[in-house]
Amino acid sequence: MDGGGRFSESLSGGDAAGRSLPARLLGAALDRLTGRAPARSLSVRRSRKGQQLTGRLPRGVGTVGVSVSLAAVALAGFVASGRYESFVTEQGRPLDIAARVLGFGVERVTISGISRMYEREVLAAAGIDWRSSVPFLDVVAVREKLLAVPLIAQASVRKIYPNEIAITQVEREPAALWQKNGEINVIAADGTVIDAMRDDRYASLPLVVGDDANNKLPEYLALIAAAGPLSERIKAGTYVSGRRWTLKLDGVDVRLPEIDPAAALARLVRFEREAGLLEKDIIAVDLRMPDRLVVRLTEEAAAARAEAQKAKKKGAAS
Repeated sequence: MDGGGRFSESLSGGDAAGRSLPARLLGAALDRLTGRAPARSLSVRRSRKGQQLTGRLPRGVGTVGVSVSLAAVALAGFVASGRYESFVTEQGRPLDIAARVLGFGVERVTISGISRMYEREVLAAAGIDWRSSVPFLDVVAVREKLLAVPLIAQASVRKIYPNEIAITQVEREPAALWQKNGEINVIAADGTVIDAMRDDRYASLPLVVGDDANNKLPEYLALIAAAGPLSERIKAGTYVSGRRWTLKLDGVDVRLPEIDPAAALARLVRFEREAGLLEKDIIAVDLRMPDRLVVRLTEEAAAARAEAQKAKKKGAAS
Protein backbone atom coordinates (compact mmCIF):
# COMPACT_ATOMS: atom_id res chain seq x y z
CA MET A 1 0.00 0.00 0.00
CA ASP A 2 1.13 3.59 -0.53
CA GLY A 3 1.21 6.28 2.07
CA GLY A 4 -2.39 7.21 1.38
CA GLY A 5 -3.67 3.78 2.28
CA ARG A 6 -4.08 2.68 -1.31
CA PHE A 7 -2.66 -0.38 -3.05
CA SER A 8 0.49 0.64 -4.92
CA GLU A 9 -0.01 -1.96 -7.64
CA SER A 10 -2.81 -2.16 -10.08
CA LEU A 11 -5.63 -4.58 -9.32
CA SER A 12 -4.60 -6.66 -12.33
CA GLY A 13 -0.85 -6.68 -11.78
CA GLY A 14 1.19 -9.68 -10.54
CA ASP A 15 4.16 -10.16 -8.23
CA ALA A 16 7.67 -11.38 -9.00
CA ALA A 17 6.45 -14.94 -9.00
CA GLY A 18 3.89 -14.06 -11.54
CA ARG A 19 0.92 -14.36 -9.13
CA SER A 20 -2.03 -12.16 -9.68
CA LEU A 21 -3.27 -9.81 -6.94
CA PRO A 22 -6.10 -12.09 -5.75
CA ALA A 23 -3.67 -14.97 -5.51
CA ARG A 24 -1.29 -12.89 -3.49
CA LEU A 25 -4.02 -11.81 -1.06
CA LEU A 26 -5.20 -15.41 -0.62
CA GLY A 27 -1.64 -16.55 0.01
CA ALA A 28 -1.05 -13.88 2.62
CA ALA A 29 -4.23 -14.89 4.45
CA LEU A 30 -3.20 -18.54 4.48
CA ASP A 31 0.23 -17.63 5.81
CA ARG A 32 -1.33 -15.77 8.78
CA LEU A 33 -3.71 -18.61 9.58
CA THR A 34 -0.91 -21.18 9.54
CA GLY A 35 1.51 -18.98 11.46
CA ARG A 36 4.07 -18.80 8.70
CA ALA A 37 3.88 -15.03 8.50
CA PRO A 38 3.34 -12.49 11.30
CA ALA A 39 0.02 -10.68 11.18
CA ARG A 40 0.13 -6.94 10.79
CA SER A 41 -0.29 -5.19 14.17
CA LEU A 42 -3.21 -2.81 14.70
CA SER A 43 -2.48 0.82 15.38
CA VAL A 44 -4.37 2.36 18.34
CA ARG A 45 -5.28 6.00 18.35
CA ARG A 46 -6.96 8.00 21.15
CA SER A 47 -10.21 9.55 20.16
CA ARG A 48 -10.38 13.27 20.10
CA LYS A 49 -13.40 13.08 22.40
CA GLY A 50 -11.34 11.32 25.00
CA GLN A 51 -8.68 13.96 24.74
CA GLN A 52 -11.24 16.72 25.10
CA LEU A 53 -12.89 15.05 28.16
CA THR A 54 -9.52 14.67 29.85
CA GLY A 55 -8.78 18.24 29.16
CA ARG A 56 -12.00 19.37 30.86
CA LEU A 57 -11.36 17.63 34.20
CA PRO A 58 -9.92 20.08 36.74
CA ARG A 59 -6.81 19.37 38.67
CA GLY A 60 -7.23 17.64 42.03
CA VAL A 61 -10.15 15.46 40.97
CA GLY A 62 -8.30 12.35 42.01
CA THR A 63 -7.50 13.80 45.43
CA VAL A 64 -11.13 14.72 45.97
CA GLY A 65 -12.25 11.25 44.92
CA VAL A 66 -9.86 9.60 47.37
CA SER A 67 -11.01 11.92 50.15
CA VAL A 68 -14.67 11.12 49.47
CA SER A 69 -13.92 7.40 49.47
CA LEU A 70 -12.08 7.64 52.78
CA ALA A 71 -14.94 9.66 54.27
CA ALA A 72 -17.44 7.03 53.12
CA VAL A 73 -15.36 4.26 54.70
CA ALA A 74 -15.09 6.24 57.95
CA LEU A 75 -18.85 6.86 57.98
CA ALA A 76 -19.57 3.19 57.38
CA GLY A 77 -17.33 2.27 60.30
CA PHE A 78 -18.99 4.89 62.48
CA VAL A 79 -22.43 3.45 61.72
CA ALA A 80 -21.33 -0.17 62.15
CA SER A 81 -19.78 0.55 65.55
CA GLY A 82 -23.12 1.67 67.00
CA ARG A 83 -21.87 5.15 67.80
CA TYR A 84 -24.13 6.63 65.12
CA GLU A 85 -27.25 5.37 66.88
CA SER A 86 -26.02 6.84 70.16
CA PHE A 87 -25.35 10.13 68.43
CA VAL A 88 -28.86 10.18 66.90
CA THR A 89 -30.38 9.34 70.28
CA GLU A 90 -28.58 12.23 71.94
CA GLN A 91 -28.64 14.89 69.21
CA GLY A 92 -31.15 13.76 66.56
CA ARG A 93 -30.74 12.80 62.94
CA PRO A 94 -28.20 14.78 60.88
CA LEU A 95 -30.94 16.21 58.65
CA ASP A 96 -32.90 17.37 61.69
CA ILE A 97 -29.76 18.94 63.14
CA ALA A 98 -29.17 20.84 59.90
CA ALA A 99 -32.79 22.00 59.82
CA ARG A 100 -32.60 23.19 63.42
CA VAL A 101 -29.49 25.19 62.67
CA LEU A 102 -31.39 26.90 59.84
CA GLY A 103 -34.27 27.80 62.16
CA PHE A 104 -36.70 24.98 61.32
CA GLY A 105 -36.65 23.10 64.62
CA VAL A 106 -39.93 22.22 66.30
CA GLU A 107 -40.42 24.92 68.92
CA ARG A 108 -44.16 24.66 69.47
CA VAL A 109 -46.76 21.86 69.32
CA THR A 110 -50.44 22.78 69.38
CA ILE A 111 -52.75 19.96 70.54
CA SER A 112 -56.50 20.18 69.98
CA GLY A 113 -59.13 17.77 71.27
CA ILE A 114 -57.17 16.67 74.30
CA SER A 115 -59.43 15.64 77.18
CA ARG A 116 -58.24 12.76 79.32
CA MET A 117 -54.63 12.61 78.20
CA TYR A 118 -51.81 14.87 79.31
CA GLU A 119 -49.81 16.90 76.79
CA ARG A 120 -46.62 15.05 77.65
CA GLU A 121 -48.35 11.74 76.90
CA VAL A 122 -49.40 12.96 73.44
CA LEU A 123 -45.89 14.20 72.65
CA ALA A 124 -44.32 10.96 73.84
CA ALA A 125 -46.74 8.92 71.74
CA ALA A 126 -46.07 11.11 68.68
CA GLY A 127 -42.29 10.91 69.15
CA ILE A 128 -41.87 14.69 68.94
CA ASP A 129 -39.28 16.51 71.06
CA TRP A 130 -36.56 19.17 70.81
CA ARG A 131 -34.56 17.00 68.41
CA SER A 132 -37.31 17.08 65.77
CA SER A 133 -37.48 19.45 62.82
CA VAL A 134 -40.46 20.61 60.78
CA PRO A 135 -39.16 19.81 57.25
CA PHE A 136 -38.16 16.24 58.05
CA LEU A 137 -41.04 15.28 60.35
CA ASP A 138 -43.03 12.39 58.84
CA VAL A 139 -46.62 13.43 59.61
CA VAL A 140 -48.01 10.09 58.36
CA ALA A 141 -45.79 8.15 60.76
CA VAL A 142 -46.69 10.49 63.63
CA ARG A 143 -50.40 9.99 62.97
CA GLU A 144 -49.97 6.21 62.96
CA LYS A 145 -48.17 6.40 66.30
CA LEU A 146 -51.00 8.45 67.79
CA LEU A 147 -53.66 6.05 66.53
CA ALA A 148 -51.78 3.20 68.21
CA VAL A 149 -52.77 4.77 71.57
CA PRO A 150 -56.04 3.03 72.60
CA LEU A 151 -57.50 6.23 74.03
CA ILE A 152 -57.14 8.09 70.70
CA ALA A 153 -59.85 7.32 68.13
CA GLN A 154 -58.87 9.86 65.43
CA ALA A 155 -55.84 12.06 64.79
CA SER A 156 -54.42 14.48 62.23
CA VAL A 157 -50.99 16.15 62.08
CA ARG A 158 -50.01 19.37 60.23
CA LYS A 159 -46.77 21.27 59.69
CA ILE A 160 -46.85 25.03 60.18
CA TYR A 161 -43.61 26.58 58.98
CA PRO A 162 -41.16 27.56 60.20
CA ASN A 163 -41.28 25.78 63.57
CA GLU A 164 -44.74 24.60 64.65
CA ILE A 165 -46.66 21.29 64.56
CA ALA A 166 -50.45 21.13 64.98
CA ILE A 167 -52.09 17.93 66.27
CA THR A 168 -55.85 17.43 66.32
CA GLN A 169 -57.20 14.33 68.04
CA VAL A 170 -60.48 12.77 69.12
CA GLU A 171 -60.35 10.66 72.26
CA ARG A 172 -62.51 7.68 73.06
CA GLU A 173 -64.85 8.40 75.94
CA PRO A 174 -64.06 6.34 79.07
CA ALA A 175 -67.19 4.73 80.50
CA ALA A 176 -66.02 2.62 83.45
CA LEU A 177 -63.17 0.89 85.24
CA TRP A 178 -62.67 -2.85 84.95
CA GLN A 179 -60.83 -4.83 87.60
CA LYS A 180 -59.54 -8.29 86.77
CA ASN A 181 -56.81 -10.29 88.50
CA GLY A 182 -55.94 -7.28 90.62
CA GLU A 183 -55.38 -4.98 87.64
CA ILE A 184 -57.67 -2.03 86.86
CA ASN A 185 -58.14 -0.73 83.32
CA VAL A 186 -60.26 2.00 81.78
CA ILE A 187 -62.87 0.74 79.32
CA ALA A 188 -65.16 2.37 76.76
CA ALA A 189 -68.90 1.81 76.62
CA ASP A 190 -68.45 -1.26 74.43
CA GLY A 191 -66.03 -2.82 76.92
CA THR A 192 -62.85 -2.05 74.96
CA VAL A 193 -59.81 -1.39 77.15
CA ILE A 194 -58.53 2.09 76.30
CA ASP A 195 -56.12 2.90 79.11
CA ALA A 196 -54.60 1.68 82.35
CA MET A 197 -55.63 3.06 85.72
CA ARG A 198 -52.45 4.94 86.59
CA ASP A 199 -53.75 7.84 88.65
CA ASP A 200 -56.96 9.30 90.06
CA ARG A 201 -58.19 11.04 86.89
CA TYR A 202 -60.64 8.14 86.33
CA ALA A 203 -61.56 7.60 89.98
CA SER A 204 -65.14 8.81 89.52
CA LEU A 205 -66.01 6.20 86.88
CA PRO A 206 -68.16 3.15 87.70
CA LEU A 207 -66.24 0.00 88.62
CA VAL A 208 -66.98 -3.52 87.39
CA VAL A 209 -65.11 -6.57 88.62
CA GLY A 210 -64.61 -10.08 87.29
CA ASP A 211 -64.21 -12.06 84.09
CA ASP A 212 -66.25 -10.70 81.18
CA ALA A 213 -67.57 -7.88 83.35
CA ASN A 214 -66.30 -5.37 80.79
CA ASN A 215 -68.53 -6.84 78.09
CA LYS A 216 -71.54 -6.71 80.44
CA LEU A 217 -71.08 -3.03 81.21
CA PRO A 218 -74.44 -1.98 79.67
CA GLU A 219 -76.21 -4.37 82.02
CA TYR A 220 -74.41 -2.92 85.01
CA LEU A 221 -75.17 0.67 84.02
CA ALA A 222 -78.85 -0.30 83.59
CA LEU A 223 -78.86 -1.68 87.15
CA ILE A 224 -77.42 1.56 88.49
CA ALA A 225 -80.21 3.44 86.75
CA ALA A 226 -82.80 1.02 88.19
CA ALA A 227 -81.47 1.58 91.72
CA GLY A 228 -83.04 5.04 91.78
CA PRO A 229 -82.20 6.82 95.07
CA LEU A 230 -79.60 4.14 95.89
CA SER A 231 -77.63 4.60 92.67
CA GLU A 232 -75.15 7.07 94.16
CA ARG A 233 -74.33 4.60 96.93
CA ILE A 234 -73.33 1.81 94.51
CA LYS A 235 -69.52 1.63 94.51
CA ALA A 236 -68.90 -1.43 92.34
CA GLY A 237 -70.49 -4.40 90.64
CA THR A 238 -69.01 -7.91 90.53
CA TYR A 239 -70.05 -10.23 87.71
CA VAL A 240 -70.31 -13.65 89.35
CA SER A 241 -69.85 -16.94 87.46
CA GLY A 242 -70.81 -15.27 84.19
CA ARG A 243 -74.46 -15.21 85.27
CA ARG A 244 -75.40 -12.56 87.80
CA TRP A 245 -74.32 -9.39 89.63
CA THR A 246 -73.39 -8.60 93.21
CA LEU A 247 -73.44 -4.88 94.01
CA LYS A 248 -71.34 -3.15 96.66
CA LEU A 249 -73.30 -0.43 98.50
CA ASP A 250 -71.43 1.36 101.29
CA GLY A 251 -69.77 -1.86 102.42
CA VAL A 252 -72.91 -3.99 102.02
CA ASP A 253 -72.98 -6.75 99.37
CA VAL A 254 -76.30 -6.94 97.54
CA ARG A 255 -76.67 -10.27 95.73
CA LEU A 256 -78.99 -10.01 92.77
CA PRO A 257 -80.73 -12.85 90.95
CA GLU A 258 -79.83 -13.94 87.44
CA ILE A 259 -83.37 -13.28 86.19
CA ASP A 260 -84.94 -9.82 86.48
CA PRO A 261 -82.34 -8.18 88.75
CA ALA A 262 -84.02 -4.78 88.26
CA ALA A 263 -87.15 -6.04 90.04
CA ALA A 264 -85.02 -7.27 92.94
CA LEU A 265 -83.43 -3.83 93.20
CA ALA A 266 -86.90 -2.27 93.36
CA ARG A 267 -87.62 -4.47 96.39
CA LEU A 268 -84.41 -3.28 98.03
CA VAL A 269 -85.37 0.35 97.43
CA ARG A 270 -88.71 -0.30 99.11
CA PHE A 271 -87.16 -2.02 102.13
CA GLU A 272 -84.68 0.81 102.54
CA ARG A 273 -87.41 3.42 102.33
CA GLU A 274 -89.69 1.63 104.81
CA ALA A 275 -87.24 0.20 107.31
CA GLY A 276 -83.83 1.74 106.63
CA LEU A 277 -82.48 -1.73 105.93
CA LEU A 278 -79.04 -0.65 104.80
CA GLU A 279 -78.53 1.36 107.98
CA LYS A 280 -78.61 -1.81 110.05
CA ASP A 281 -75.51 -3.73 111.15
CA ILE A 282 -75.46 -5.96 108.09
CA ILE A 283 -72.78 -6.93 105.59
CA ALA A 284 -74.89 -8.68 102.94
CA VAL A 285 -78.40 -8.72 101.49
CA ASP A 286 -79.47 -11.70 99.39
CA LEU A 287 -82.26 -10.94 96.92
CA ARG A 288 -81.93 -14.07 94.82
CA MET A 289 -85.18 -15.57 96.14
CA PRO A 290 -88.26 -13.67 94.94
CA ASP A 291 -90.41 -14.38 98.02
CA ARG A 292 -87.95 -13.50 100.76
CA LEU A 293 -85.00 -11.36 101.75
CA VAL A 294 -82.00 -12.80 103.57
CA VAL A 295 -79.53 -10.58 105.43
CA ARG A 296 -76.18 -11.35 106.97
CA LEU A 297 -75.18 -9.44 110.08
CA THR A 298 -71.77 -8.18 111.00
CA GLU A 299 -69.85 -10.26 113.51
CA GLU A 300 -70.56 -7.80 116.29
CA ALA A 301 -74.23 -7.59 115.44
CA ALA A 302 -74.47 -11.37 115.15
CA ALA A 303 -72.81 -11.81 118.57
CA ALA A 304 -75.07 -9.20 120.13
CA ARG A 305 -78.11 -10.85 118.59
CA ALA A 306 -77.02 -14.25 119.91
CA GLU A 307 -76.59 -12.85 123.43
CA ALA A 308 -79.97 -11.19 123.23
CA GLN A 309 -81.60 -14.45 122.21
CA LYS A 310 -79.91 -16.30 125.09
CA ALA A 311 -81.12 -13.69 127.56
CA LYS A 312 -84.57 -13.91 126.10
CA LYS A 313 -84.63 -17.67 126.50
CA LYS A 314 -83.43 -17.46 130.11
CA GLY A 315 -86.12 -14.93 130.90
CA ALA A 316 -88.77 -17.11 129.36
CA ALA A 317 -87.53 -20.15 131.30
CA SER A 318 -87.64 -18.34 134.63
